[in-house]
Amino acid sequence: MSFLDHLEELRWLLVRSSIFILSGGVVAFIFSDFIFDKIIFAPKKSDFVTYQFFCKLAQKFNFDRSFCLQDLPFEIQNRTMDGQFSVLIWTCISAGFIIAVPFILWEIWKFISPALYKNEKKYARLFIVVSSFLFFLGVIFGYYVITPLSINFLANLQVSEIVKNQIDINSYIGLVKTTSIACGLVFELPIIIYFLSVLGLVSPQFLRQYRKYAIVLILIIAAIITPPDVVSQIIVSIPLLILYEVSIYISYFVTKKKNKEIAEGKNKEVQ
Repeated sequence: MSFLDHLEELRWLLVRSSIFILSGGVVAFIFSDFIFDKIIFAPKKSDFVTYQFFCKLAQKFNFDRSFCLQDLPFEIQNRTMDGQFSVLIWTCISAGFIIAVPFILWEIWKFISPALYKNEKKYARLFIVVSSFLFFLGVIFGYYVITPLSINFLANLQVSEIVKNQIDINSYIGLVKTTSIACGLVFELPIIIYFLSVLGLVSPQFLRQYRKYAIVLILIIAAIITPPDVVSQIIVSIPLLILYEVSIYISYFVTKKKNKEIAEGKNKEVQ
């Protein structure tokens, strides 16, 4: 295929992906009441499962008890005429994107598969399943761990008692959506490392060399978004550290397989 043919394929990939997202958005619109009341605004309530878990954990080990509150000290407000309409539309589109991820991944696989070997193309189903699982796992982690930790920290942060927290609805929902989707994308790290290793852009030696910097960065992020106790920081850090270590092993096996295939090819040429 020529360069223009590849661009045409990419265009249709984006068109079909947009259709999948809009279709998922329609489904989300139908269940919008449930999405807003039971999902989006659930971390605003003090009885949210994450707050209850950290509260019991803090009581048991005598750590910071900022999660043991009757209510979070802020109100959510709409400050513009079309604010709620805009929030409804963009929230449904974001939910549609999350729903459509397996279909988008299938489109991405079809786009990149011509550049793969025949023995690699047979892993299409595995790629879709694993990638989708990691994304949804990341969204769940972001929603149940990172989001409530961030909301609790920011809601209780005060520069002065004079300032009252009256949060705009776009700001609140933006935090929930961005955090959840971003974590879903971060959890795709092993898949990204796999393809970068196949292309020869990343090696296990490179990942091991910069492991200490990655660990420091992960711990800094965990320290910023969690209360000042070790347990909650560890809970946030562990999944990210595991993903990084898994990525190293994936890169190792991919590199080893490539080197073996190159060596076999040279032996055939010699013969």
